[in-house]
Amino acid sequence: MKFIFTLVAVAFFTTIHVTLVRAAATNTPVATAAAGNLTGKVVETMDAATYTYALIDTGATKAWVAAPQFIVKTGDTLAAADAMPMNNYRSKTLNRTFDVVYFSGNVRVNGKPALAPTAPANVAATAAPKAANLTNIPRAPNGQTVEEILTDKNKFAGQPIAIRARVVKYNAQILGKNWLHLRDGSGGEGTNDLTVTTNAEVKVGDLVLVTGKLSTDRDFGSGYTYAVIVEDATVVVQ
Repeated sequence: MKFIFTLVAVAFFTTIHVTLVRAAATNTPVATAAAGNLTGKVVETMDAATYTYALIDTGATKAWVAAPQFIVKTGDTLAAADAMPMNNYRSKTLNRTFDVVYFSGNVRVNGKPALAPTAPANVAATAAPKAANLTNIPRAPNGQTVEEILTDKNKFAGQPIAIRARVVKYNAQILGKNWLHLRDGSGGEGTNDLTVTTNAEVKVGDLVLVTGKLSTDRDFGSGYTYAVIVEDATVVVQ
């Protein structure tokens, strides 16, 4: 899944101090840095799921930066703005726990906006997946529809909700969670797609029953802002 690097503007982080990740197999001294902006030379890089991880040397210490997959190589200069530190971050894909990872949706490589990798010609030419079947999806018992939640968010804010819908988009392990987009056939443009975070693993096209509390006006930093979202939901594939 490709991400757009030009994300909505986010509020500046207040300056905080965190312990930066120690570089693997080195005795790099512990240092502190203001959360929000990091710049350095790339000394290691790897891709995992939909993200690229880069270990950068800032000159004073080394730190891991992660962003939606982009093209970068050892020796490049990487600048990450509006970065959010995640302490003791566990990557299931890499089977590795990082002391700190700085997540950013605004990275530059050698002074230029980072570029997402392009699919090979034979992959790009393959047929797009079929649209999810949103017909005849029964309402969850004592539950709501996507349209009802999105058009009356103040009524449901902070309240438990239940919804049965299909997964139309799935992004794994972003900011430590799996992100789903759900549709049930109700609503129109702007009122037909609900975002959910969960630890459950699903796939596009699954019919799921989702329960959890509705949050409103959430800003996760790094450009991830949501007027309506269900966080840490229980998701059951049906």
